[in-house]
Amino acid sequence: MATILRTWSYQYQWLYDAIARLAALSVGGEKRFRHLALQGLNINTDTQVLDLCCGAGQTTEFLVQFSHQVTGLDASPVALQRAQQNVPQATYVEALAEAMPFLDNHFDVVHTSVAMHEMNPSQLLEILNEVYRVLKPGGVFALIDFHQPTNVLFLPGLTLFLWLFETQTAWQLLETDLAELLKQVGFEKCDRTLHAGGSLQAIQARKGKEV
Repeated sequence: MATILRTWSYQYQWLYDAIARLAALSVGGEKRFRHLALQGLNINTDTQVLDLCCGAGQTTEFLVQFSHQVTGLDASPVALQRAQQNVPQATYVEALAEAMPFLDNHFDVVHTSVAMHEMNPSQLLEILNEVYRVLKPGGVFALIDFHQPTNVLFLPGLTLFLWLFETQTAWQLLETDLAELLKQVGFEKCDRTLHAGGSLQAIQARKGKEV
């Protein structure tokens, strides 16, 4: 169960940013962390990109450096107001991730950063199906989130972090094979790389091309 620090981290942007930068040191800093799920992807100025659960635009800021067609979606109007101020180059939509107001086959890339662990299992499945729907055939879902550490030295740090800042859904994600779940939704190829002693997973899942 999370402590009052979770509430404060969402209420005060400076605290959230400080926590994010500190956590990112385990993979070489915030810039590298924001790029982990995007490595090897061909994103150009015309690529239609959705930053799902974009928050205050921390990763949106990196995405707009590659594409001029970036949309940020979040359910929080406060977060979107901050995102608009921080990264005005993107377009923003207030909506639930499990009920996105976009046409089928709209985006080339859907990206999300440490957001899926916030969802309960049924909600997570709904979101993954929505991501599949809005992606173009051949499009990629790129995400980074928590993973059960493969190096026991990283287990105490992750345990403390989840206890201080996260809820039960984060622990549930550690027990979920996210790559396998994406395949069950319909994604044909799921490439996963582990970082920070296995405590972070970056996944690129590709939607099959229409025959």
